[in-house]
Amino acid sequence: MIDMFYTYVLRSKRDGDLYIGWTNDLDNRVKEHNKGSVEATKYRIPLELVYYEGCLNQKNTITREKQLKTGFGRAYLRRRLI
Repeated sequence: MIDMFYTYVLRSKRDGDLYIGWTNDLDNRVKEHNKGSVEATKYRIPLELVYYEGCLNQKNTITREKQLKTGFGRAYLRRRLI
């Protein structure tokens, strides 16, 4: 089995704000966010997965997360999520 890493974007159904992160287990990570187990998002639940990208390399996944957190990255996401 191939190890995959994911950069993901969640949208808060409470305030509409986006959260950007990375993981190697996307389904479980989204569940953790929605259970309130993640400090950064526990006051913003419920959250919905609105975007993700898969990658075979953890380093590249973290780099992509950092790119999406920039002003240019957030603008890219806004265009993609409309």
